[in-house]
Amino acid sequence: MPIPKAELHLHIEGTLEPELAFALAARNGVELPYADTEALREAYRFEDLQSFLNLYYELMAVLRTERDFEDLANAYLARAAAQGVRHAEIFFDPQAHLARGVDMGTVVEGLWRALGDSETNHGISTRLILCFLRDESAASAMETLDAVKPYLERITGIGLDSAEVGHPPVKFREVYEAAAALGLRRVAHAGEEGPPAYITEALDVLGVERVDHGLRCMEDAELVARLVRDRIPLTLCPLSNVRLRTVDVLADHPLPAMLDAGLLCTVNSDDPAYFGGYAGDNFDAVRSALGLSEERLRELARNSFVASFLEDDEQRRERYLAEVEAYEF
Repeated sequence: MPIPKAELHLHIEGTLEPELAFALAARNGVELPYADTEALREAYRFEDLQSFLNLYYELMAVLRTERDFEDLANAYLARAAAQGVRHAEIFFDPQAHLARGVDMGTVVEGLWRALGDSETNHGISTRLILCFLRDESAASAMETLDAVKPYLERITGIGLDSAEVGHPPVKFREVYEAAAALGLRRVAHAGEEGPPAYITEALDVLGVERVDHGLRCMEDAELVARLVRDRIPLTLCPLSNVRLRTVDVLADHPLPAMLDAGLLCTVNSDDPAYFGGYAGDNFDAVRSALGLSEERLRELARNSFVASFLEDDEQRRERYLAEVEAYEF
């Protein structure tokens, strides 16, 4: 069994494997512009973040009903459990569904049909994080926050994803303030393709408690010192970084230097159906490519639970951390 871990950077729509995409397309009468699953898998080769996003949004057309979202989440949870995931904080992109005429209740309640029983069925505790699309307007983000209010008991926090460059965090100041007033936790993608200044802005303007990606913090020594001092977690996604060309090859990934600097790094899968691996695959890949020791892997697993939004269940966190310490490689 792989080392126990939490997954903190996972887009549920990014777990849509070609086989499930075709099954849902058939169920919902959706025509996909690919001959078969192999042709679709071939399309999973990206030049950059935008080329990935184009396909990512195109394939969402197959997600129509609560059952579809339930099947999507259960498929992810089964794969994650096999790779040692014990706790998952799952992103979803409601604006991409609302724009297609799929209402918020269908998305949230569909996902919750799987997440509500995730511990019983998969041995995984879960949290749900609503992400705003940063290439949409701030007004649209606020409308989305309003639309989720009837379902807030299902939502732990908010995030910010999609095309980063040209969409600085400050654009979403008001919606983050509104979310904070509702008691929601706050994270944001920053410093993946965008500059280190976006990380600083996410901290100062949006009040984020965790930075998703944050890879480019290494270009700013003062920022690194701040992240270390304040114990701000970074949710790194190594295989994603290679697939989207933010890192040329995995052997060049700055993860070892980031750990050496004292950063609270975690390893996650991002959009695993598209990027070639789930959480355990990312652990295996960095272990192999970067020569990480067993204790470094244990540190990454420990960090994942420390960085989790489990403040409402500290006994669970302690139980998971004990599992990490007891794990034998």
